[in-house]
Amino acid sequence: MKLTIIGYWGAFPAPESATSAYLLEKDDFTLLIDVGSGAISRLQKYKDIMDIDAVILSHYHEDHIADVGVLQYGRLVKSLVRNQKDILPIYGHTEDKDAFAKLTHDYTKGIAYDPTGLIDIGPFSITFLKTKHPVPCYGMRITDGEKSIVYTADTSFQNEWIPFCKDADLLVADSNFYADQDGSGAGHMTCVEVASIAKEAKVKELILSHLPQYGNHQDLVQQASAIFSGKIRLAAEGVTWES
Repeated sequence: MKLTIIGYWGAFPAPESATSAYLLEKDDFTLLIDVGSGAISRLQKYKDIMDIDAVILSHYHEDHIADVGVLQYGRLVKSLVRNQKDILPIYGHTEDKDAFAKLTHDYTKGIAYDPTGLIDIGPFSITFLKTKHPVPCYGMRITDGEKSIVYTADTSFQNEWIPFCKDADLLVADSNFYADQDGSGAGHMTCVEVASIAKEAKVKELILSHLPQYGNHQDLVQQASAIFSGKIRLAAEGVTWES
């Protein structure tokens, strides 16, 4: 199982980068997790968009879905050029029916996931945790049967994250605020809140993502490392984790 970070900014992308988007690969199957602004441009450095087998979305804020339409048009054009019609499944929740309806296009099909259950997509099994965010949003625990990754998506702190992340091999977490800030009103976590989850859940590695556009990001690492003694990395395009 290999995770490659494509986009990692919160809200809007810095130049030459993207907001939330992550490639997960195993056994020639590629799952794209969230499709934020700028994601498709950056993604093509690593993967042809026709080689994506499925997409899953945490929620419908623009910094997580802005490039869904771009992906749909890209698949349309490439399918016409190649004279093939491969329908790409895009998995999402149905609590926003209008947003979910837009996942179906000429060459994509929206598929509803049940956030109270388990879904198998290719070699991956995924369970969900509803996050604390202004709109319905779901974090994910993804396993290939051997290793497990937790992606918090967007969330403020809640104790439920600790059992959900228990013994995860990797935690990719919303770290949009520094230690001396309060992100709860915006539905995001501080780096120290993330670190406390990682510590209590005994995760093996932590990647700080959904990063702010200000401040020194190394401070996020330093502040988190005061609490969590495991491996901590900053998200950046092209950063990989492999089991």
